[in-house]
Amino acid sequence: MTKELRRLSIIVLFMFLALFASTSYIQVIQADALADQPTNRRTLFDAYEVQRGAIIAGGQEIASSVPSGDVYAWQRQYADSHMWSPVTGYLNPVLVSATGIERAMGQELSGTAGSAFFSRIEQIVTGQPPRGSSVMLTLDPAVQQAAFEAMQGLTGAVVAIEPDTGRIRALVSTPGYDANQLAQHDIEATNSAHSALENDPLRPLQNRALEELNPPGSTFKLIVTAAALASGEWDEDSELPNPPTFRLPQSSATVQNANGGTCGGGSTVSIATALRLSCNVPFAELAIEMGDDAVRDMAERFGFNHDFSVPLTVTPSSYPAELDNPQTGLTGFGQGRLTSTPLQIAMISAGIANGGTVMEPYMVDRIVGVDLSVQKSTTPTPFGEAIDEDLATLLTSMMVANVQDGVASGARIDGVDVAGKTGTAEMGGENDPYTLWFTGFAPADDPEIAVAVVVEDGGGQGQSGSGNTIAAPIAKKVMEAVLSR
Repeated sequence: MTKELRRLSIIVLFMFLALFASTSYIQVIQADALADQPTNRRTLFDAYEVQRGAIIAGGQEIASSVPSGDVYAWQRQYADSHMWSPVTGYLNPVLVSATGIERAMGQELSGTAGSAFFSRIEQIVTGQPPRGSSVMLTLDPAVQQAAFEAMQGLTGAVVAIEPDTGRIRALVSTPGYDANQLAQHDIEATNSAHSALENDPLRPLQNRALEELNPPGSTFKLIVTAAALASGEWDEDSELPNPPTFRLPQSSATVQNANGGTCGGGSTVSIATALRLSCNVPFAELAIEMGDDAVRDMAERFGFNHDFSVPLTVTPSSYPAELDNPQTGLTGFGQGRLTSTPLQIAMISAGIANGGTVMEPYMVDRIVGVDLSVQKSTTPTPFGEAIDEDLATLLTSMMVANVQDGVASGARIDGVDVAGKTGTAEMGGENDPYTLWFTGFAPADDPEIAVAVVVEDGGGQGQSGSGNTIAAPIAKKVMEAVLSR
């Protein structure tokens, strides 16, 4: 072989290897990502010809495929859809659209995910028609129903988490919607239903549990208390000034307590008492004295300013950077530029309940093939240690006092110690109704469930409703549903 032919052979071999490596990378490494692209119409239309797997919660099929008798072969069908729609979302081949678990787990449900590779091979070899895998959720239908029923007539959300695993046991957003109307193959009827939902002022298509941001109100005092006690400069008996009002520095804005007076009697008040009575003035003073960096650091340890996928995408809760003293003071009682999702507030309680360790939240337990083999499962994963165990125990006792002898009495359960914290967030306008919060866990000495509840528009009571009278009783019903199992 001449030198020129040898060089040409080497070049051709190199080009072949480069092509082989490139196609292998695309077909193996990038396959799932490319298949999951919303613009990949070929994969999407191929998926419509497959009998899609079921979405299952607690042994109940909440989404399944039925023969459609048209060009798309199969149509999705949703059970108790108003209750489950924030979770399942919907799939519609006519609109070429999918949301919720239908979107997030689309590859698994259509059988095109890497985890279903051997199942696809078996179906080809045996001549079976292609079928997708089922998605088993962590959600408990009884707990979901308790939360959903408790929220009837209200606009808001409920999230319930197992503290030691991060498993989401309930995720409710109200009002819900009927996903069956958006899954039908009649394009005119589907577009009409979708337009009606989009124009609904209550925004039923919005997942308030994971996407909606609100000021967290006094639930955030748990973060401020944790930051103060973790610093070593304060303890639960440390005294703070106790005026009836507090003018924010470099500002004309004035902070006052909900009762319009001082936080209990006396010229000073302890941190423990200020938390039990949920007073704004002492916490505004405390946040300013610590500084925004210290408060932000503790908030981020619990998950603020981080991205989460459960696998539905979660809007990051925000404690902004570089706040001035007036802004920092407002965050001391959960106001100002501070915003949070209900999931994040549930994670605060869950982290305290779990001895200070915050777990990554998730709601897909495992992927199961047609032959009932487990193709993929989720392992509980720590997000991080927010506080040490001693501080978590102390915060728990302070939260129990909130329920037993404080402003969170609406969450009391006979024979069970409940740890909790209420919140009432002002929404900007002088006459705007408040957003009402509660977060907590039970039993306090051996936590099984952590809950966050948010009720928008004052629960229909304008500015007269409170987190204790409206949100706390909802959380109580959810906790009772878990404890009675």
